[in-house]
Amino acid sequence: MRKIMFAALVVIHGFIHLLGFFKAFNLADISLLTQSISKPLGILWLLAAIIFLTVVVLYLLKSGWWWIPAVLAIILSQTLIISSWVDSQFGTLANILILPVSIVGFATWLFNLKVKQEKKEVLLQSSPQDKTLITEENISNLPSPVQNWLKNSGIVVKEKIRTAYLKQSGLMRLKPNQEKWIKVEAEQYITNNPSFIWKANLSMIPLINVVGRDLYLHGQGSMKIKIASIIPVVNVSNNDKLNQATLQRYLGEIVWFPSAAISPYISWEEIDDLSAKATMTFNDVSGDAVFHFNEKGDLDKFTAQRYYETDESAELKEWIAEVKETNIVNGVRIPTKLEISWVLDTGVFTWYKFEVFDIEYNQDDS
Repeated sequence: MRKIMFAALVVIHGFIHLLGFFKAFNLADISLLTQSISKPLGILWLLAAIIFLTVVVLYLLKSGWWWIPAVLAIILSQTLIISSWVDSQFGTLANILILPVSIVGFATWLFNLKVKQEKKEVLLQSSPQDKTLITEENISNLPSPVQNWLKNSGIVVKEKIRTAYLKQSGLMRLKPNQEKWIKVEAEQYITNNPSFIWKANLSMIPLINVVGRDLYLHGQGSMKIKIASIIPVVNVSNNDKLNQATLQRYLGEIVWFPSAAISPYISWEEIDDLSAKATMTFNDVSGDAVFHFNEKGDLDKFTAQRYYETDESAELKEWIAEVKETNIVNGVRIPTKLEISWVLDTGVFTWYKFEVFDIEYNQDDS
């Protein structure tokens, strides 16, 4: 609805500029325009209309640079309005409404450009030349429930997964007492070396976009959330507690590319027939978690003691990823529906329910 309303405003504003062109070339009797308009100015009124209509097309096609012609159109439009102020002054209101949306468009483009650069850095962590196969010998030293999981996932006698690209769609709550769920659309790149980048759009505020980005690179975590792609509400990095929590998140996300379970930075310890503890150590940061499986070899849940916050007073809390559905995607059996919860002093806080889809593997040049 927000996009339709904005597009409609720009279309109407663009067509109104045609009146100046018609007036200049006597193509119609425009009684609303009392001031004379020269033919050169008339051509500029036509040009402004064309640019505004071009803006609408680019905006609806989700072009990242639609804001560039929008700013040019606003400057040209306002110059023409000033030249015919008596007749055209109310057009200033439309330009005032279009300008902030264009600024947000610029900020979104800038945010996406930064994420794109970070994505390239993440993908550089993969090893595209590594075409080795996962064999039963590779997993023979792992605890039996982990072996069962890897065999059941379908990765044995297949090429090692170096990168995973996936999309998520779900609902999120930011606080335990928050009743309204926020719609989330996200995409993520993960590599086996290890690193990941997660980018999300959150429908938190009507008519205003909220974007988020989580990054794990070179053993360090980073979190950003921006309102309208401009105003930072979360911006945390270079934080020891965040580094450990992000490492543990990465450890949990190997369920989407199970071959990472045999990585040299992950060690395993059997707990019982259906669970095993994984400890990950990378760049002098360590964290562990417990993988719980069912008798078929599917993951039932993933639990860890993670930092709930990142400030000095942050405490370790139980973090649970519970699998609700498992499917075969691109030849690999993986969890596709999950619910993520924290066990707080006030009770269990389920904060993210989501579905994973459109998974691609070993797209190193994505």
